[in-house]
Amino acid sequence: MKAKVAVATVQGKAYFLIVEKLRERNIPFVSLIPGEPVPAEVKVVITTKKERQLINHDKVLVYNAETEPDMVVNEALKALEGKESYEKIVIGIDPGDVFGLAVIADGKVNETTNAFSVQEVLAKTRGILKHVDVSATRVSVKIGSGVPIYRELLEALDAELPLHVVLEIVSEAGTNLTVKDDKHRRGLRDIASAIRIAGRTGRIIQRRQNNEPDS
Repeated sequence: MKAKVAVATVQGKAYFLIVEKLRERNIPFVSLIPGEPVPAEVKVVITTKKERQLINHDKVLVYNAETEPDMVVNEALKALEGKESYEKIVIGIDPGDVFGLAVIADGKVNETTNAFSVQEVLAKTRGILKHVDVSATRVSVKIGSGVPIYRELLEALDAELPLHVVLEIVSEAGTNLTVKDDKHRRGLRDIASAIRIAGRTGRIIQRRQNNEPDS
């Protein structure tokens, strides 16, 4: 499969962060020096603000060092799919000692990660939603109910997430895989469970903030 994404920068830190995220998502890419011809098969070029003027291509995304590289990689994925925005985003969360998170955008796995506390899950979820166009995208967060800590997580998400986000509690029966109990495999298992949780229909929770009188 030929790479359809090019990373065109000589700025070391930017290159490292962008490439790291592309590799995490298993997105093939080619590396270019700004000013080099862009291969015909490349659909998206990622560069920096200082190097943007050196890129001759129809679709150029600029990495902003003040934001996380996830944002520019998400934009690249949307561009490859020919979309301006997603219609629906579902975040599946498998709670536990190691939390699994999976982001499903219009039915496709967009991002997966692990977290190790309720606060880290909350921070990652807020980061994922920070750049979502809420006027065009329906968002739901589905939380597995297999362990008691899900209640603490639900309360934190309810208190902190915007009101347009739908919260659902999902049964975890049959979502866990049996694997050897080492740390790496546990993380993979939790991610796999999170993907399954995202695909299930859950019980929608009435948002606490909706019950509070307007101030």
